[in-house]
Amino acid sequence: MDLSKANDAVARRIQAMVERVNGLKEHDLYFYNQPITEMRGGARVLVKGRDMGMYASYGYLGLLGHPRITAAAKAALEKYGTGTHGVRTLAGTLDLHNELEQTIADFKHAEAAVTYTSGYVTNLTVVSTLMGRGDWVLSDKLNHASIVDGCLMSGAMFRRFKHNDMADLEKRLKQAPADVSKLVIADAVFSMDGDIIDLPSVVDLCRKYNAWLMMDEAHSVGVLGATGRGIEEHFGLGDVVDIKMGTLSKTIPSVGGYVAGKKDLITYLRHASRAYIFSAALPPAQAAAAMESFKVILDEPWRMEKLQANTDQFINGLKEAGFDTMLTETAIVPVLCGSDERAFALTRTAQEKDLFVLPVVSPAVPEGLARLRATVTAAHEPDEIAYAIDVLAKAGKEIGII
Repeated sequence: MDLSKANDAVARRIQAMVERVNGLKEHDLYFYNQPITEMRGGARVLVKGRDMGMYASYGYLGLLGHPRITAAAKAALEKYGTGTHGVRTLAGTLDLHNELEQTIADFKHAEAAVTYTSGYVTNLTVVSTLMGRGDWVLSDKLNHASIVDGCLMSGAMFRRFKHNDMADLEKRLKQAPADVSKLVIADAVFSMDGDIIDLPSVVDLCRKYNAWLMMDEAHSVGVLGATGRGIEEHFGLGDVVDIKMGTLSKTIPSVGGYVAGKKDLITYLRHASRAYIFSAALPPAQAAAAMESFKVILDEPWRMEKLQANTDQFINGLKEAGFDTMLTETAIVPVLCGSDERAFALTRTAQEKDLFVLPVVSPAVPEGLARLRATVTAAHEPDEIAYAIDVLAKAGKEIGII
């Protein structure tokens, strides 16, 4: 179809996005999809020939390039090759996949675990497999898009509760008929705001109203808890989450997603979730890298301590400079700018000073709440963080954000 001549809704949507992207590029305000030439130890990257401090990475513990993890991936590559040529149910399962899933189960203090090819697919398939017409799904308003899409795909009654608002969650639970299946789902750490769900209260409400509980721990594993095991450890609650979802592409420097829980739940997902049945297995090198990563987290607790110290320095420094970092308590640090234009301007100035940060603007966040979604990791040194704060503070004053 000739999009320049078409007059239907699809063509208009495509054209509107193309015009927005082109407009940003014309004004030197397009910062997405920038090729990174070289990863330099987790804290620095080479972009367009320039050495830049990386403050947009999800690698919270600085594990990318860790010699043990790299060696595990290389050994798997040599032993198994680059892929499996199959889905897990048929010819795709290696002993390595089973070992990875047992490692995850042990790490999460669960009976069993199952892995998928991406975190997005994990939420999409798990929610839509477990829930169906006549069921109720209750989702925090700021949950990740993959959760929202899974809820919609399930066909269940989909209701959102106000962000981290336990009174509103209870209101929604009361609205659900007593005889229907209910699932409460939330991010453990919210990906755009950095704050933490009130898990103790959510657990109490799920028990009171006989609801299943699912936690998306994409940004909490390796970030929360004394040993990095996540939100249950953070609150000292033990095994209280029914469906423990996480990713293998953030703190864990690989790719994929997982769910840990009771053996019966995992058996059901292996034989009912389409993303497991009809998707090719994780490549051997990625499975091996993920498995070794969980072991490194437990063997090197200093990384958790350093991440917390770096997080405190970054948040406190930005606040002292006058920035609004919202309610973050974690390594995800929103630097609130207000308008999209201010977020783009702050990004441009920061990148000119070799600070790799990226803007999050509408519709990813509500209009008026555009921000830099800055992240800090255990790979950063205090002097690097101080430099980043100084760059952002000077630019923020020039632009009029602070």
